[in-house]
Amino acid sequence: MSTVDDTLLDDLDRIAEVDVDGLLRASAMAGAQLRATVEGAREAGLDRYAGATPRALVLITRPGLSPVVARLLRALLGRACPVPVVLADTAPPWLGPLDMVVAHTDDAGDTELAESVDRACRYGAGVVLTAPEDGPVAAAAAGRAVLVTPRVHVPPGLGFTRALAGGLITATTLNLLRTDLDLVADELDREAERGHRQHETFVNPAKSLALRLAERTPLLWGLDDVATAVGGVAAQAIATHTDLVCDVAAYPQAASRTALHRAATRASAGADIFADPDDLDPAQVSPLRVFLIAVRAAAPDPVRRLAVDTFPAADLLSVSDEITADETTCAAVLALRLQLAALYLGLAAGTTGGSTFYAPARPREH
Repeated sequence: MSTVDDTLLDDLDRIAEVDVDGLLRASAMAGAQLRATVEGAREAGLDRYAGATPRALVLITRPGLSPVVARLLRALLGRACPVPVVLADTAPPWLGPLDMVVAHTDDAGDTELAESVDRACRYGAGVVLTAPEDGPVAAAAAGRAVLVTPRVHVPPGLGFTRALAGGLITATTLNLLRTDLDLVADELDREAERGHRQHETFVNPAKSLALRLAERTPLLWGLDDVATAVGGVAAQAIATHTDLVCDVAAYPQAASRTALHRAATRASAGADIFADPDDLDPAQVSPLRVFLIAVRAAAPDPVRRLAVDTFPAADLLSVSDEITADETTCAAVLALRLQLAALYLGLAAGTTGGSTFYAPARPREH
């Protein structure tokens, strides 16, 4: 686990020096990514599906952000969604003209996805694809699918809102989800401003969260379905920018992991928030730290009450008391906060930024 230089977070010159690729600036463009994707989808002809009710909504999950975004979209649609929501690595063989497929990739050369897009189009299914404008994936979609190419370019791993926007605009067009996407983009802009590097740690929620994550083993336990999915997005960001290992689970599932839950309970009970960190014996400090994630506003909920009673000192990650918005907006804002926190932590630990940030190499074709 890398050592974190927490003094870097409030040193604007140093943070600019290590963030040579402009990762913080790119992450702050989340709202612009969402607006550009929505606009691009409409210009690409998505409105022709307006009001149509598909037999099934199929979310293709490919390596990268796609799996965690697909799970978040499924959670936002919820159990009340009038059509089945199916997650699959490739296009299922049962696809037909009554189905709608949504896919996202940052890898223009993903031949498996290209084959899936081609197969879905040949079977007559509607396809909405967010992908680079060149390569086999785009070629498979050309003239047959709603292809949304990047208008706001960001480094690999920072296209969360572009991936999510493709699914959100599809779901709203099909009347499967009601949300104000302009409001989502506006709140993302506000969160980016709150997390701007010029704001010092004590008023910057992303920097403060980065320090809480630092040199710990985060247990990201969701108090509702959407929150658990946001935890998955956070874990992807943390693994992209830091070398921390974290656990993600819905709280009832976490409670069933008896040994880990018991260790987390002991760590939480032994934590003294008034203790001087310099006086603590490192050997006696547990690396475990519980983060309870909530997207839905607080309500009489036995799961939430049990979790809070069990871990009264845990960090409660929620924005529902900061902004007045629906679940979709709160989820997107919280995911952006966690992404920014992961970025700040990676920059302070030297695990991201500069030459340490690179796109994974694809295997050579023979």
